[in-house]
Amino acid sequence: MKILTTSALASIQDSGRFGYRSMGVDRSGVMDSWALQAGNALLKNDLNEPAIEIAVGSLTVQFEEDVCFCLTGALYEAYIDDKRIPCYWRINAQAGQTLKLLRPLQGMYTYLCVHGGFDIEPVLQSSSTNLKAGFGGFKGRYLKTDDVLKVRIASSLPVIGVARLEPTNMIRVIKNSEYEYFTSASKAAFESQQWQLQSSSNRMGYRLDGTALEFNEATQMSSHGVDIGMIQVPPQGQPIVLMADAQTTGGYPKIATVINADIGLMAQIRFGKTCQFIVVEVEQALREQQKRQHYIEQIKEYAHES
Repeated sequence: MKILTTSALASIQDSGRFGYRSMGVDRSGVMDSWALQAGNALLKNDLNEPAIEIAVGSLTVQFEEDVCFCLTGALYEAYIDDKRIPCYWRINAQAGQTLKLLRPLQGMYTYLCVHGGFDIEPVLQSSSTNLKAGFGGFKGRYLKTDDVLKVRIASSLPVIGVARLEPTNMIRVIKNSEYEYFTSASKAAFESQQWQLQSSSNRMGYRLDGTALEFNEATQMSSHGVDIGMIQVPPQGQPIVLMADAQTTGGYPKIATVINADIGLMAQIRFGKTCQFIVVEVEQALREQQKRQHYIEQIKEYAHES
């Protein structure tokens, strides 16, 4: 598969690199893990098979062999040659055909998954691109014109489609360790207001703009371990949601953490759009994760029966 043109931020990602944070190696991996799993389940792949993560701009590729693929995550205006194609459907492309992703219509990150997967050599047990350190994925960087990705097998499958998770800007969170550091008014404001995603956001952190949150008293913390989904609040009071490329340590108080079931929904909030947080209990967070896993299992069963 050859990249003909790209203005998008496109990189190879799987579910991420685990077990190395104590050595300062961040997780990397997809921003929307449920979208990756849905794509791989639909294609009868291992759920962790790497895909091309595409954000913001356009991308055109030419297939150099017959390929069965699907697009999941953000809804893109996409074409095979000149024929419009839907997302969340298995599509068969023949060698020589082109796939054009013009623009995202809804959401931020989409995933181009292929049946059989891309032939990417893992680094530290993951094929994800660590963009800051410059390793993993395809040469440790974003994809660019004339890059060629090897697909493991030429294939075709019956064409089927599945429903996607409904997008929403209502993001559920659980309280984090410094929740009580904030004033009562700020805890109420955290849930009641619409937070706007700043354009300075990236795969490392989503910066939110709204009425500043205030602490009960001046707070200083030693640097400590942090992870994806945690919502840090710097002294100016504007929250930062840590995302896939988040650093391994931080020193800001954490008011809450996005639940695992909703981190993909958070990732799909677009620049300038808003989200609202809902505080839930841990038990509900676990139930919602089980619902997501059930959704993936349903896709797997349907894909294997078709």
